[in-house]
Amino acid sequence: MRTSSNPAFRNLPVGSAAGAPYAGYDQPGYGAPQTATGADDRPMTVDDVVMKTGAAIGTALLTGVITAIWARGEMLDAIAAGGSSGAVFGVMIVALLAGLGLALFISFKQKASAGLTLAYSAVEGVFLGAITGMFELMVPGVALQAILGTALVFVTMLVVYKTGAVKVTPKLRKWVIGAAAAAFGLILVNLLLSFVGIDLGVRGNGTLGIIVGLVFIGIAAFMLLLDFDMADNMIRAGMPQKWAWFAAFGLMTTLVWLYFEMIRLLWALQSE
Repeated sequence: MRTSSNPAFRNLPVGSAAGAPYAGYDQPGYGAPQTATGADDRPMTVDDVVMKTGAAIGTALLTGVITAIWARGEMLDAIAAGGSSGAVFGVMIVALLAGLGLALFISFKQKASAGLTLAYSAVEGVFLGAITGMFELMVPGVALQAILGTALVFVTMLVVYKTGAVKVTPKLRKWVIGAAAAAFGLILVNLLLSFVGIDLGVRGNGTLGIIVGLVFIGIAAFMLLLDFDMADNMIRAGMPQKWAWFAAFGLMTTLVWLYFEMIRLLWALQSE
């Protein structure tokens, strides 16, 4: 199994229709396991990945919309009262930490679970919903733009992958992994420096912030290519259908970052 820039897809067990590891699926003479399978342990298909990913996205949208409406209302009430809404920031931080915890647990424990994937999606929906509520208050209409922009990037990269316009080669994979690592490193450094009052300007609405946002969206888009390729390899490896939930989780982690960068960039472009 090839590696991905997405940590959720690293070190996956080699699948079998019976749910036990097997080796050599990518060598001549090896194919999908010939063991009898049931509904729960049959090999995963493209439809499985599509349905599970759709369920994860739908869950995130549901919790996100509810949270966004609540957050916007809370902030309007706080503004009317002449203060700020600590509740919105509190919910955002709790959801961020909960999402990070779930992501680390699922990734390192290699858990292919409907409950965990949907829980992660729900928590991230709350996190993104709180952010969306704030940005929507500052720039009305930015939420719909961000959703459409994210969907456009997703569909475009899926077409690019399916048509073979860009091949996922080992060299491309290394470049994307390196770029993603550098991006997350910059985010972490900027966050730590902000605690001591130093602003690098990479997350603001100035020219540098806009350029960084565009670069990050580009990296996230190419991460989708690697995620599509990894899901495709899981299907070819004959992994049990439950692992479609793991593929959906991996795709969700990239989509969460992509949407966050998209709405932040749109806010930056329109807040001047």
